[in-house]
Amino acid sequence: MKLKLGIFSLIIILIDQLTKYYFQVTLSAHGSIKVIEDFFYLTYAKNTGAGWSLFSGHTEILAIISILMTAIFLWLFIKENKEHKLHLWCYSLLIAGALGNCIDRIWLGYVRDFLDFYIFGYDFPIFNVADIAVTFGAIILIYIFISEEFNLWKK
Repeated sequence: MKLKLGIFSLIIILIDQLTKYYFQVTLSAHGSIKVIEDFFYLTYAKNTGAGWSLFSGHTEILAIISILMTAIFLWLFIKENKEHKLHLWCYSLLIAGALGNCIDRIWLGYVRDFLDFYIFGYDFPIFNVADIAVTFGAIILIYIFISEEFNLWKK
């Protein structure tokens, strides 16, 4: 199971890096591309910060934090009991997302983002595949911990 999830993480990282490269090349020449008017655009952006461009200009610190978080999630992944398969999926997503953005921070000095949504008139921060992996991994893991703490899964 862990080997399959390790391969899954590598696939997510590969998809992340390939899509970032593709949209960097494509959108740098064409600007933003409208997919669904007033809702979804493909817009290339260089982000030197974290989500919502927090801590912009502190790429080195964010790269170190990404490496530390990857190490923690990798340690949790390795030590996790096999009966908690959903935990393993979450750690796999978190590792892939952290590494996907860490690669950009180390090699480029910024993270490449391209998914641009306008939700109810709000221009949501532009994001990428690695961000999706981190978000889903974190949300599911939080749900697991809350449900275990309050015994939501017990009958």
